[in-house]
Amino acid sequence: MGRLIAVFILLLANSVTAQNNNISVKQLQNQTFTAKVIRIIDGDTMEILYQKQPIKIRLAHIDCPEKRKHQPFGTQAKTALSDLCFGQQVIVQSQKTDRYGRLVAVIINAKKQIVNQEMIKQGMAWHFTKYSNDKTYAVLEAKARKQKVGLWQENKPIPPWNWRKAK
Repeated sequence: MGRLIAVFILLLANSVTAQNNNISVKQLQNQTFTAKVIRIIDGDTMEILYQKQPIKIRLAHIDCPEKRKHQPFGTQAKTALSDLCFGQQVIVQSQKTDRYGRLVAVIINAKKQIVNQEMIKQGMAWHFTKYSNDKTYAVLEAKARKQKVGLWQENKPIPPWNWRKAK
């Protein structure tokens, strides 16, 4: 019986220690750190592994076509993001958390490309002006539109925020 109690106490102590090692997403706000991209959820959302903990990242400044609601270019946007950073050690320049508890961030890949901007350049995202007033993204979007790159090949592409409302 004494051994059973000792094992229980040891398990309890390990559980408490593991909980204390968990990183709060809020602690990572306004921080710059490196992490590995372990999952691409859609064109503007990924999961990273930071200090052995998975953390969801929402790319700042952009909004991509909806994959789940079958918006045109949704699958291509996910593939483009994957091609830019999946499996890589990236630099995460975090800003804040969103209403879903994801860390909003700018991602820099192994080639030193700003992934958020690359998604706009490839015509795989809109500049999300509701949450971003960064003129760089507006200029990149205008250029992609003019060159009819990616989703801008469509006659009248519907922004994801309107697509979400309609579906």
